[in-house]
Formats: sequence, C-alpha cells, structure tokens
Amino acid sequence: DFEKMAALTPSDEPYLTTSIFKLAKNRITWLMVLMISSTFTSMLIAGYEESLSVLLMMFVPRLMNTGGNAGSQASTLIIRGMAVGEIEFRDILKVWLREIGIAALCGLALGIVNFAQIYFMNGRDMNLSLTVSFALFFIIVIAKSVGCILPMVAKKLRIDPAIMASPMITTILDAASLLIYFSIARMLMGL
Repeated sequence: DFEKMAALTPSDEPYLTTSIFKLAKNRITWLMVLMISSTFTSMLIAGYEESLSVLLMMFVPRLMNTGGNAGSQASTLIIRGMAVGEIEFRDILKVWLREIGIAALCGLALGIVNFAQIYFMNGRDMNLSLTVSFALFFIIVIAKSVGCILPMVAKKLRIDPAIMASPMITTILDAASLLIYFSIARMLMGL
C-alpha cells in the first residue's frame, strides 16, 4: 500500500537485488500519467498569464505544496482507518464533516500566520496578503475534502484506495489550488 501511495507498482523483491530497469518500470507508469495530467495545471497558468505578476506567482508553490500535504494527511488517516476497520463507506458524510472542521481550524491558523508573514515581508500589501491567505484557507478545505473522499469512493468502486492517495490527490489539488488562487486574485486584486 505504501508503494501504491507513492505511485509505484508494488514489488515483493528486495530493493538492493532488484534490477534498476525493473525498479524504473515500477515507477514510470504513474509518473507518466501524473506528468501528462499536469497539462490541465499548465493550461490554467497559461489562461491567466497576462494578468499574473511575479509577486503572485511567488506564492504558487506554497499554496500547491500546502494543499498537497493537507490532502495527503487526510488520505493517509482515512486509508489507515479503512484498513483497520474503523471507517466504512457509510461513514463518508461523518468523515467529511470532521475533515471540514479540521480543515477550518488548520486553514484559519495557517491563514493568520501566512497573512502576517506576507503583509510584513511584502510591503504591507493588504490585497496580496488577503488573496494568498484566503486562497490558502479554501485550498486546505478542498484538500482535506478530496483527501478523505477519494479513498473512500475508490474502495466502494473496488479500486485500491492507496492508488487514490498522494500522487492522484496532489495532481487534482494542484489544478484546484491554481483555480482557487487565480479566482480570488481576480476578485480581490482586480486581475
């Protein structure tokens, strides 16, 4: 399951005695799928290219990484809960509502620290600070939602939930993060 969560084809062979070609073969399929699926993310950036400033682009990695990490946290705990029998598909609404609460608390705390850091380090730019902080909050809410729901839906569809973990969730969240960020920037900064 850990290998699947890292977008690897599982192997029972010991690492040090497995050929590098077999190890590469076990990794390349998902890397290819994820690379090609990032085309949507590239298209989003290209769609906003004329209105994007270097200053706005500076925060894209922060938002995407935080979203990916938040989604991975949720999916890891949900997959573990399903594996040990603590969580069933019938619990999906309860799980999602709990994750929304967790996301709100985490998003609020991270948003406040993020706002202060950007405000004081980037010339007291209120619109920029609010834009990045609001985007961060909503990205965390979406990330926790996707991170808890996708593995549960996968299991219901008889797909191994581990495949819906980090790589797939991160790819989805990268695109969602940009869409949220650029939409908020358009509203608050008039882009």
